[in-house]
Amino acid sequence: MPNIIEFLKEAKAELLKVVWPTKERMIRDTAIVVGISLATAIFLGLLDFGFESLAKRFLF
Repeated sequence: MPNIIEFLKEAKAELLKVVWPTKERMIRDTAIVVGISLATAIFLGLLDFGFESLAKRFLF
C-alpha cells in the first residue's frame, strides 16, 4: 500500500509541473489539425477519383 500512495504523490507532483496550454492556443492548434486533416482528405479523394477514372478508361 505505501508504494501506491507514494506513486500517487509523485504523480500529483509531476502534474503540478505541467504547463497547460491556454484556451486560445488549444483552439488554434485544434483548427490547424482539422485544417490539415481536411486538406489531406481532399487530396486523397482527388487522387482516388483520378485513379478510378484512369482505371475505368483503360480496363473497361
